[in-house]
Amino acid sequence: MMMQYREALAHAQADAMAEDPNVFVFGLDVPDFKSIFGSTKGLLEKFGPQRVFGTPLSEDAMTGVALGAALTGLRPIHVHIRVDFLLLGMNQIANMISTMRYMSGGKLKVPLVLRAVVGRGWGQGPQHSKTLHSFFAHIPGLKVVMPSSAQDAYSLLRSAIADDNPVICIEHRWMYDVVGPVDKSVKIPLGKASVLREGKDATLLTTSWMAIEAMQAADILARSGVQVEVIDIRSIAPLDTGTIVASVQKTGRCVVADYDWTFCGFSAELAAVVSYNCFSELKAPVERVGFAHVPCPTTRPLENLFYPSAESIVRALEKNLRLSPADLSKDTLYSYENKFKGPF
Repeated sequence: MMMQYREALAHAQADAMAEDPNVFVFGLDVPDFKSIFGSTKGLLEKFGPQRVFGTPLSEDAMTGVALGAALTGLRPIHVHIRVDFLLLGMNQIANMISTMRYMSGGKLKVPLVLRAVVGRGWGQGPQHSKTLHSFFAHIPGLKVVMPSSAQDAYSLLRSAIADDNPVICIEHRWMYDVVGPVDKSVKIPLGKASVLREGKDATLLTTSWMAIEAMQAADILARSGVQVEVIDIRSIAPLDTGTIVASVQKTGRCVVADYDWTFCGFSAELAAVVSYNCFSELKAPVERVGFAHVPCPTTRPLENLFYPSAESIVRALEKNLRLSPADLSKDTLYSYENKFKGPF
């Protein structure tokens, strides 16, 4: 069936809750009529306030509640409206949640999902613009996914809920309106990348919203006969190095478009993986595209310079392939921001 990304998330949670009475959803504004961009819509009415409820504005304490619930046999889904404020629960995440299974020799399970929203829109400024997946993937014991389609939103969230380890699911706010087919029988394991488009001339590795921009960039370059292979990493940790390496060994070129700062970011890890495993096949150094290394500005024109786009990706691929810059004056770029109707 066709679903919006937000609907796919809601269906994934509803189906998991229907199958397992130990699954529950909580977090700031979860039962509110806005229902976290619609991603928890209908859950309160179907499962009641004991399994779907709001919390105080206290990320550290509430993340601790999620850990305690997971350790006692429940399977909590703790929703954070913005990933930026997940930092307030970092003591629980980095020092407690991530280490429990290791410190107990595997005797303790931590079946906990932390959902967090990222992404631009409406001049959010420096405090509502981070992504931070590299922070969480850096910590052993945490799994991190970034679904970028309705199918991935459903299937990856179902896999995350079923996992006995803590999983952080990072969702881009612009994704919520994206519509795509969803087959509920499709199972996507954590740790598997997706080849969105096959090509022979260059590999384009993407995360989150960059997968959408990458497909437009590939279409633009296809007009010049360039075939770009687009890979959506989607599982940051564990990482599917096999798919990445096989693609770059085939194309000999690699551009990483990561939805985060490039300095000390996840794109650097991908570049290192590619450089180490594909050194003899590389025809040019790995190019990286990401956020400008400054706090996010608030005005729309400066946001457009801060955030990478299809144009940024096209220029990076042209540099890697040693092509002359294409004329993009007739292409519609940054089009999705015109569809964004507001945070709720």
